[in-house]
This record gives sequence, C-alpha cells and structure tokens, in this order.
Amino acid sequence: MSYVEPSPAEPPPVEPSPAEPSYVETETASQPECWRRAAELAATGPTALPASGERVAVVGCGTSLYMAQAYAALREGAGHGETDAFAASEFPARRRYDRVVALTRSGTTTEVLELLARLRGTARTTAITADPGTPVRDAADDLVVLDFADERSVVQTRFATTALTLLRAHLGLHSDAVLRDAATALTAPLPAGLLDRTQFTFLGRGWTVGLANEAALKMKEASLSWTEAYPAMEYRHGPISISTGTTATWLLGGPAPDGLAAQVRATGAQWVHGALDPLADLVRVQRLAVARAAARGLDPDRPRHLTRSVILDGA
Repeated sequence: MSYVEPSPAEPPPVEPSPAEPSYVETETASQPECWRRAAELAATGPTALPASGERVAVVGCGTSLYMAQAYAALREGAGHGETDAFAASEFPARRRYDRVVALTRSGTTTEVLELLARLRGTARTTAITADPGTPVRDAADDLVVLDFADERSVVQTRFATTALTLLRAHLGLHSDAVLRDAATALTAPLPAGLLDRTQFTFLGRGWTVGLANEAALKMKEASLSWTEAYPAMEYRHGPISISTGTTATWLLGGPAPDGLAAQVRATGAQWVHGALDPLADLVRVQRLAVARAAARGLDPDRPRHLTRSVILDGA
C-alpha cells in the first residue's frame, strides 16, 4: 500500500460554548490555510493520485460525490484522460478503470467500503480521507490523508474543498490567486437582500456544475432551505418557470450564458454572479447557509436526520 503520512497529531478541539462560533463557522473560516497545505502536499507529487493518461473513476457520497463531479470534469477537460464520477452506490460493475479514487471524510461510509472491497484486484484504488484510523485504510490500495482538514460538524465544508484543492493542484490548476479569493469570500459582505430569499437555485458550467450541486446541498443541510441546482444552460429548459420574487439564482463561475441574467431578473429573482474563483464562491454559499440557519434559529452543526457518516445496519 502506498500511504501519504498525515501531519503530526494536534490536540483535540475544545467543545464550543453556546457563545462561541459553531464548528461549521470555525471550519469554514480555516479553508484558506487548509487549501495552502493541500497545494503543498500536491507539489510533492504523491503517487497515490491519478497519473496523466490513466482511465479514472472518482466516487463518493453526498458532498464527496459533488467534489468528484467537479474533479472529473476538470481532469478530463485538462486533457489528463477519461474521468468519470459516480455515487459509490451506483458504480457500473461492468466498466473497467485503471484507478478508482474514493473521497470519504470519515473513512467509514458503507457504500464506499463495499465498493472498494468489490474492486479489490480489478483496479488500483486510492482513498482520500481525513481519518487514517478507519476501515478505509485497509479497504483501499493507496491512502492520502488530509487530517488537517478533518471536521467536527456533520455539515462538510473544509474537508471537501481541501480534497478538491489537492486534486486541482495535482492537475496544475491551483494558484495563489485562489487563496486570495478564498480570503475575500470570508470577509466580503454577502449580497444585500440575499437572506430574505426563501428559494435558492445554483447554476454551474463545466466543472462548477458539481459545485452548484454542493451549494444546494449545503443550504439544505445547514438551513433547511428550499434549493435546487442545474447546469446553467439547462435552467432555461423548465426550471426558470418557478422563479419568483422570493428566488435567488446564483451562478458559480462564469461567464454567464448570453441573456440569462436578464431572463432571471425578469422573473423577479435576485441574480448573483461573483468574480471570485468558483471554489472561493462556494465559501460564500457556506457562509450564507450558516447565516440563514442562524436567522431561522437552527444549529448548523446538527442538521436534522443526518449523521457525520452513513453506516448501514448489517453492513
């Protein structure tokens, strides 16, 4: 097994008092530093990550699936080889890949572990995780550990974006400008009136379709908001019909399709399209999700019906 060593152990975090920020707020704010460390790790050229020319599948569940979608589009678009993304539970059994990359924060998710067991001996597998002391260590051929991006909150923020930063940097698609944009995303005011909206639509193009899916999930999990996500060009093909004066339509990454902003505004919806790197723009959505949770009296660290990892009985 190829194994990328985690960073030295750090003292466990202190439980926050009610007067302190939520875990998700603290973890969201730490992303620029986590991304910097991920880029440094990528610069060492870990052999556990896909080599150019390999046929690759990337799998995950929930947030990890959406990061997989973003990476798959980035890798194939950059000419590094055919790259597909699947929910771990929907991996096509008859397809063959040179390498399968599994994104799993906890290292315990049932569908991921079952898939890795099935793939043993048929494809090289790499797991990217926050916790090397979990079953994924033995389930995958290779392991990359981002323990410095582990989280206490059920709602994922920094692990997901740090994993994607590692993969972007490995493709040569990361720069210091991304870190500067992330810092801006943490401090710049959110667009006026956004908190008053009750319906949120997120749009993406190319690799940012995965980010749009993740943005919608963040708003659902943390603030119980009504959200949806689409490829930007698909929004015209039906979904725009439900937009009203209570809607915010947010495009992550650009440029926007010709005429779309005007069409959205004509419905009464608020149009949001920033100039930041799309991954940094996702940080703004994370902030919005936390702010909306606070406005509704919700605890963003403990979304209803959710746990930090999905472990199925009997698995």
